[in-house]
This record gives sequence, C-alpha cells and structure tokens, in this order.
Amino acid sequence: MTITTTIPDALQRLRTTFASGKTRPVEWRLKQLSELERMVREHEPDFAAALQADLHKGSFETALSELGFVASEAQYARRHLRRWARPKRVSTPMMALPGSSHIQPEPKGVVLIIAPWNYPLSMVCAPLVGAIAAGNCAVLKPSEITSQTSAALARIIPRYLDNDAFAVIEGGVAETTELLEHHYDHILYTGNERVARIVMTAAAKHLTPVTLELGGKSPCLVDKSADLDVAASRIAWGKFINAGQTCVAPDHVLVHRSVAAEFTEILASKIRQFYGDDPSQSPDYCRIASERHTARFARLLEGQNIHTGGQVDVAKRYVAPTIVLDPDPASELMQEEIFGPVLPVITVDEMHHAIRFVADRPKPLALYLFTRSKALENAVLDGLSAGSVCINDAVIFMVSPELPFGGIGNSGMGRYTGWFGFETFSHMRPVMKRSFRFDAPMRYPPYNDFKRRIMELVR
Repeated sequence: MTITTTIPDALQRLRTTFASGKTRPVEWRLKQLSELERMVREHEPDFAAALQADLHKGSFETALSELGFVASEAQYARRHLRRWARPKRVSTPMMALPGSSHIQPEPKGVVLIIAPWNYPLSMVCAPLVGAIAAGNCAVLKPSEITSQTSAALARIIPRYLDNDAFAVIEGGVAETTELLEHHYDHILYTGNERVARIVMTAAAKHLTPVTLELGGKSPCLVDKSADLDVAASRIAWGKFINAGQTCVAPDHVLVHRSVAAEFTEILASKIRQFYGDDPSQSPDYCRIASERHTARFARLLEGQNIHTGGQVDVAKRYVAPTIVLDPDPASELMQEEIFGPVLPVITVDEMHHAIRFVADRPKPLALYLFTRSKALENAVLDGLSAGSVCINDAVIFMVSPELPFGGIGNSGMGRYTGWFGFETFSHMRPVMKRSFRFDAPMRYPPYNDFKRRIMELVR
C-alpha cells in the first residue's frame, strides 16, 4: 500500500459516491446491511480462524461476542430502518403558523471508523451498521495488532459491500496518522485515552465531530446481601471472557468485609470450573494480543498478594486468570486500566466506603453492583456516574440494542448501537415549511408597544 496515493484515492472515491446520492435510498442501505449479515454468516470459518490465530479465541466466544453481535446489530437495524429514516413531525409555534415542522435524518457523509484489537471484528462491523443505516460512506481501519483478522476483513468486505462506498485501510501508526490528516464528516474511535487525544486533536483541525469509546477502571461492588455464588459466576464470566481484554470488563471488585473471604473462595472455584486446573490448556481461554501487552502484566503483578493464578508466559502470550487481594490503591495495578485477566478484590468495611472509593476516581465506562438492597441500589444510582450501569450482572447489558453504548468523561463521549448508532451517524436536520397565505405584520419594523404585546401573546 502506498500511503500517499491509496488513502487519498480511496477517500476521493467515497466522496464522489456520497455526492452522487447513491447511499441515500433506504433500499440501498437495507441491501448493504443484508450483505454484511450474509458476510459474517458465510465466512464464519475464515473469521473464526483469524480470531483463533490472533487471540486464541474459541468458536463459542467468537460466535457470541464477534459474529453474533454483528449479525444481531445488522438484523435489528434492518427491522427498524424504515421507521428510523422517516421524518418526525414536531409542533410548530403559533407565531410560525400556518406552517409545519419536522426533523429529517440525513447522512453525514464520509465517516472514519478506527477499531481496537480486543474485539477486532465486531468493533469494526458494529459501528459500521450504524454508518450504513444512516446512509454514509465509511473508511474502516482495523487494528494492525490483530493482523490476521485485519487481513480477513480487508479481503472479505469488498466481496460483499459496495466498493464505491466502503474502503478498508490496513496498516499501523503511519497509516492511521495519514488517515487522520484528512477531513471526515464523523470519526468513531474505540481504544485508549492516549490515542483518543491524538484523534480528537486531529479532528479539531477540521471541526470534525467525534465519538470516542474508551474505557477506564470499571468497578464492581458486591454487597453482603448478594447471592455470592451467582455473583461470582457472572463476575468471573464478565472479567475473563476474552482474557479480560474487554473495555467494559470489571476492573476490580469492592466487596463487603463480612463476605469477602467467602466470595473470594467462590470466585476462585468459578475460575477452576470455567477453565480447569490449568487454564492454559482450556480451548475457551483466550491469549493476550501481543508479547508487549503480556510483559506488562508481569510488571503489574510484581509484589502483589496473589490469591489465584499469577502465571505469565510472555512468549506464549499467556496470563492466567488471576485474583489479587487488597492491592495498594497507589500501585500501578490500581492506577491504570488493567485490561486483562487480573482481578483485584478489595475489602471494604461498609458499602458507602465503596461508593466513596468510586466517586473519588474518574467516571468509568461501566459500573456493576450486586445487591438485594433497594436502598443501596438507589444510593449507587444517585451517587455515582458511569457510561453504563448493570445491577446483579456483568457485561451482559452489551447484548441489548435498545440500550446505548458509550462513555462519560474520561471513559468516552458519544454513543452507538441500535437507534443510537443511526443517530450518531446522522444529522437530525430540522425543517420548517411556511405558507404564503398569512403574514403577520407585527413581526416587521417599525416596532411599538402594541406589537410587542401581541408578540408576547403568540410566542
């Protein structure tokens, strides 16, 4: 790929297509969504092999969190697209009568989607569903870290989607840097806070709107009233799926002292139940994306009080499912997003201490609470802010297309999935139409007190 020619040429092709009006008809959008759905169905073996090579991802997890997620998003958008795309009538103020008002969704234009390596297929294609539904052209930038999945997307997408409207750009930092030098009508970036600042700075030069899906240290509060067995199962699943490389995975657990020891033992037993005595042999346990990321966990675990796991094999990109007890809040483990299969369990004397612990830190992408107490539930909902909140479960809220996915503060801005993806990639254009039949003279100069009183009455 020649950066200086391929990227500009691709962008020019997409801009020409959008200007032609080709992407605006709903039928064209429905066709592209159907083709995207057909793509993930017909090439499931190819994508599964790529994800196995990149992340050691098993077939069940691939179907659940990658291919199935994309197919569900596409199906949901197809079912609702005609309603979403219709103009929505709104009321018209008296002083603008006779007339009518409506909101007309229109596509933004050419959008850029920059995807991460942790879910290298679904985090390309799920945002793409919203971009297609809204009638846009799209540039797709998969992560170079998961190179096999990137190559599969670049090879397969052009066989299904309209090549005049979509382009897959492979490569690393140089290609991403080149992409960000150009103007887009919207950018959606999923990844970390450091790169998000680079994306936002580049977007600011063109006044381009951005959606940033980041992460942070998503806390999980476990009250003494919770069903500890169910809570441990759901937390272990949410934490260790994809080897913890999930932006909404529980980052750490704050558990009431009276049940902390019991909960920790149950949690450890769930890890053995899910992945066996040696998780490195489990077909259902993923690997870390790169040796560099794996080596980071060896550093994070130095000097920690490890209850379960702790094994790290950099060459094999393996980090065992690990429980760490009461780490120092000032340690690196507790200062940065873990983004891997290491779960600190922190004992608190009272749950209001846990609430204060969370409130004193940046707003997370997700917040989890396990309790039977309605009073505690209300205290958490009233006192804490997060991109999403899930009560008595972990991560599962991601399966609902009726709920928006997005962060707040350091954990991101903007949202997508379902209607919210359509809205993100659309300009909700207000339209007012007036009649020539009546023209109120009081709106025109010269003004006087009588005209002012009349205008106040009809506002």
